[in-house]
Amino acid sequence: MHFKLIIALTEDSITDKIVDAARNKGATGSTVISSARGEGINVAKTFLGLSLDTQRDVILLLVEEHLCRDILESIASTGEFEANPGTGIAFSIDVDDAVGVSHQVSQLCGIIEEEL
Repeated sequence: MHFKLIIALTEDSITDKIVDAARNKGATGSTVISSARGEGINVAKTFLGLSLDTQRDVILLLVEEHLCRDILESIASTGEFEANPGTGIAFSIDVDDAVGVSHQVSQLCGIIEEEL
């Protein structure tokens, strides 16, 4: 079984919605790293020297490769990434190997068989 790692960088206010959307499309788990900072094409505004950035979360999802695109599209749609600049981004990278996921493989096999 081949995996991809989806990395989503989102406003903390929509993290739970993003994770739920990913689970509904077949993701079997997630890791959320809170309190991240980032800067896009438009620099964050300041007020009297204080930054007005919104809090960001990093969401990590190890997913089966055949489910990856559907999960990415669901994340983008739920987070309205294309409609609202600065809301978040998500991307995937190939994973060469993974351990500790054998308990998820049987569940994933059933999901993949249904999809294909």
